[in-house]
Amino acid sequence: MSYNYQRIILKIGSNVLTKKDGLPDLDRIAHIVEQIAVLKKQDTEVVLVSSGAVASGRSLISISDKSDSIATRQLFASIGQVKLINTYSHEFEKYNMLCSQVLVTKEDFRDRLHYLNMKSCLKILLQHHVVPVVNENDVVSVTELMFTDNDELAGLIASMLNAQALIVLTNVDGIYDNHPTAEGAKVIEKVSGKHIDFSAIVSTSRSQFGRGGMITKSTMAQKIAQLGIAVHIANGTRENILPDLMAGKVAHTFFVPTKSASGKKKWIAHSGAYAKGVVQINAGARLALTSAKASSLLPVGIINILSDFKKGEIIKLVDENNKPIGLGIAEYGSEKAAEMMGQKNQKALIHYDYLYLEC
Repeated sequence: MSYNYQRIILKIGSNVLTKKDGLPDLDRIAHIVEQIAVLKKQDTEVVLVSSGAVASGRSLISISDKSDSIATRQLFASIGQVKLINTYSHEFEKYNMLCSQVLVTKEDFRDRLHYLNMKSCLKILLQHHVVPVVNENDVVSVTELMFTDNDELAGLIASMLNAQALIVLTNVDGIYDNHPTAEGAKVIEKVSGKHIDFSAIVSTSRSQFGRGGMITKSTMAQKIAQLGIAVHIANGTRENILPDLMAGKVAHTFFVPTKSASGKKKWIAHSGAYAKGVVQINAGARLALTSAKASSLLPVGIINILSDFKKGEIIKLVDENNKPIGLGIAEYGSEKAAEMMGQKNQKALIHYDYLYLEC
């Protein structure tokens, strides 16, 4: 099966860009840029979400092992980001292409206004045929507010830009049904349909240099696929992985997109960290919301307001066992919601158009 996409988010992990000694693999970076140039000639827009700043910094300076780990990461990232973007810039120039640096933190996506501003920045870069090189700004990111890893960031960018596909390059051929080195382990080549709990079958080990593992990749990939974006997890250490993937010539894990969500729903899907309120709903409301029929959350289905909120804020929905159901934008505040709780024929607290379901 071959693939043809107009806009791709390409995420490259530190385990692809880094050699065994922890230093950046400049030959691989050059080869990846060469492959991106091929895609660009085919009129495919590419946004590159790249790790590697810390490794680049490590290659330039040596410090005492006694230094604080967070401060050390900030030092390497601050120095290394300059080196990394200059490396990319030099490689892209060989193909008469421009790249740009876009450093972000989770706080940049905290509300709709910031989100749309970031989206506008990336879109104008693409309109002018520039390849945005996006990375988390590790220099100023606070640990509690950091992305899980660049997989999470890439998923957010894919949703934001309505990309047709997100390609995640790692150092194995995809998600395996056992540890990749185990006898008989096979790549799960296609994931479609309902949510799958990969924690029972996927190795929890992380790469030597990255923050995330295959569990976070599989969780993110399912979420993005449910928003209507194809996700591919493939081996970035293979020669010509991108053209071979597009031509369907290489084994990898493909998450089939299940539906297309609106731009606002895609933003809501990634806004759980900024939710202000929590609303508990009964079994009837849960059944109505998760059924095939489009439904809004009505006050009759609410049994408790667990955390206050104002009109227009993101709120979380949980069931009677406090299991997360979804996220949505409140049509009115918690005080009014409490007054109408359990009552029929009242205005919806969350309209279907502004509701994202996790289950």
